[in-house]
Amino acid sequence: MNKASKGLSRRTVLSGAAAVGLAGVARAQGPAEVKVGLIVPLSGIYTRPGQVMKMGAEMGIEHINAQGGIKALGGAKLKLVVIDCGDTTEKAKNAAQRMVAQEADLVAATGSYLSSFTLAVTEVTERAELPVLTLSYSDLLTDRGFKYIFQTAATASRQSELGLPTLMKLAENASGKKPKTVAMLMDNTATSVATAKALKEKLFAQEGLQLVVEEVWTPPLSDATPLIQKVRSAKPDLLLFMPNAVSDAKLGLEKISEFGLGQGKIPTVSFSITIAEPDMLQSVNPETVQGIMTIVANWGSKGHEALIAELKAKYKEPWMTQNVISTYGDMWLMKEALEKAAKADRNAVAQAFRTMDAGPSKYYPGGQLKFDERGRRVGAGVVIAQWQSGVPVTVYPPDLAQAQPFWPKKS
Repeated sequence: MNKASKGLSRRTVLSGAAAVGLAGVARAQGPAEVKVGLIVPLSGIYTRPGQVMKMGAEMGIEHINAQGGIKALGGAKLKLVVIDCGDTTEKAKNAAQRMVAQEADLVAATGSYLSSFTLAVTEVTERAELPVLTLSYSDLLTDRGFKYIFQTAATASRQSELGLPTLMKLAENASGKKPKTVAMLMDNTATSVATAKALKEKLFAQEGLQLVVEEVWTPPLSDATPLIQKVRSAKPDLLLFMPNAVSDAKLGLEKISEFGLGQGKIPTVSFSITIAEPDMLQSVNPETVQGIMTIVANWGSKGHEALIAELKAKYKEPWMTQNVISTYGDMWLMKEALEKAAKADRNAVAQAFRTMDAGPSKYYPGGQLKFDERGRRVGAGVVIAQWQSGVPVTVYPPDLAQAQPFWPKKS
């Protein structure tokens, strides 16, 4: 080999070694992007909640990436993968199967919206060992011994335990007496069933409430007339109305107004965000919904003003529902887990969720960024939102309240 050949060979070896060294540094720094999933209804009767959950996820990822991405992974950016879970449990299960088959590099996911859908989705994601955050309420979600589901919201039974006594105190303070009779109209989705179970088995008796009407329907509701007729005949002191489809909520509110039961004639309370969706004002006027309250897992509240303003400017949304703020918070929770895990690996991320203790929550009411052995967020609270002057505002808890609550007086 001549001198020129020897020099070339040596340079080639050195440059090759340098390339290997650089590749090792690149691997140590982590991937350029990390995929996280959002599986929500984007078709069918639950499309609207899915759309706003997507807004929250997009805002969260935009903010995280703008602030430097995942620092433990060399500034890797989060990339959102959106999957339509449809509007039935079967469609949701099929969507989850496609998600785990086609998106093998997802490190975590969130979504599902309805508890019924989340129950089906997480049967699939559990087998795939994909960690899933969810806002869904059903107690069953975290009563199955699963290790890869993490519930950021208070369970349905816990929301009932926290919310109903607060409402009863509010009614007593405003009117001088507690409601004695209650009517309950609800769909048969998993969240409503879990809420009703807690109310009937314990809380109605505890609060001295007699259940005088109980009606259940399967979404979509075709005609609310028979339901509201029964309420009008029974004349309860309180109406609990629990729809989870916007179309069902509209039908119910229209009939409540048509039968002259709105505006406090029968105080109406929900355990569903659907009653406070902006779409309600497409069917009923602000006077009809004035005073209606709903007990929910989250809502745009005091401390979220900048986010609410950005949502209005970017997406033309008039207010921030729990679907937006919780899904936004989920992106930051995923970032926290990835920083703790220091690797883009779903099992490492799941373990980070299990062992996380990241202090007080910022984007969920009450408690800590910490999960118990079942996957429930420790200390998760509730928010009560009330329609006031055409906007559902947070009125409880006091530290998050945007306005003072009032009790619609029965007339």
